[in-house]
Amino acid sequence: MIEPLMSDENICGSGFLYIVILDPALLPSESPFDDAVLLEHAVGDRTRWDADYAGFARAKARVSWRSGQDSHRVQTSQPHALREGDSLLWGSVCLDGIVVAVSGAHPWYDEAFAMCIAANLRAIAKGRHAKARDADRLSA
Repeated sequence: MIEPLMSDENICGSGFLYIVILDPALLPSESPFDDAVLLEHAVGDRTRWDADYAGFARAKARVSWRSGQDSHRVQTSQPHALREGDSLLWGSVCLDGIVVAVSGAHPWYDEAFAMCIAANLRAIAKGRHAKARDADRLSA
């Protein structure tokens, strides 16, 4: 779904993406950020990067993880919640506690890609929950 769009310069000028997904079971009050990183994934030839897309995505993820909100919302509606050193970039989401950050496209597409990934992860979790219930399992 994402890779075909990366060749469109109106969507992804760099031709690269970096994706960070955090563990929704680990909260900022309970664990360090690095422990909460569940998955990191580069799309595109990383040797041709013209910026630190991994660092940007991790920084966006940190803002969403700590605030429990999309980074754009924090940037535009709650700048008082930013801490010294926080990224002023946006492109991460927090969907029902699922934090996903993307960097490499225009920020509105970073955000859209992050939301798609988060929504798919939520659907997978709901499907697994339904299967567990169908099997009469009463605990996760």
